[in-house]
Amino acid sequence: MTRLACEAAKRHGVTVSVDLNFRKKLWTSEKAQSIMKPLMKYVDVCIGNEEDAQLCLGFKPEADVEGGKTDAEGYYGIFKGMMDTFGFKYVVSTLRESLSATHNGWKALIYNGKEFYQSKHYDIMPIIDRVGGGDSFSGGLIHGLLTYPDNQGKALEFAVAASALKHTIPGDFNMVSREEVEALAGGDASGRVQR
Repeated sequence: MTRLACEAAKRHGVTVSVDLNFRKKLWTSEKAQSIMKPLMKYVDVCIGNEEDAQLCLGFKPEADVEGGKTDAEGYYGIFKGMMDTFGFKYVVSTLRESLSATHNGWKALIYNGKEFYQSKHYDIMPIIDRVGGGDSFSGGLIHGLLTYPDNQGKALEFAVAASALKHTIPGDFNMVSREEVEALAGGDASGRVQR
């Protein structure tokens, strides 16, 4: 059914995005790859962190993400490899620095096949609730790409700001307005998330 929907979207020129978001309680990496890899030929925007890319698609970054580092250069090779293999228009990942359960660094990367853009870094403390942070990022990215189609950097900044703000809200729904997100995304470079 998913394949048929993707085929119809491609036939009609509809942009298809995927959030890889691997869940080990649902399937193994081998099963995920057997299902996900054939679907990637329909995808325009691939969103997923380093673990998702490895478990769902078999790509591993050259970065010490387990150690809490967010060295963007470690992602360049994996993004290029994913782009070459699947023909995505954009490859996108969030990069989280887990300093403690209530204190994280947060930024993201986007690659369009020619240029990499790294968002500004946010210092989120205290984190109220991480649930919904990834969905807020993906929704923010889709909004950003539709709103700023010629400015991938601005689209990414909107997504990262939306997600950073979501970390300050209990529950899984992002209760902020577009204006609040734009204010944080366009604010000073301190990256302090305040509500």
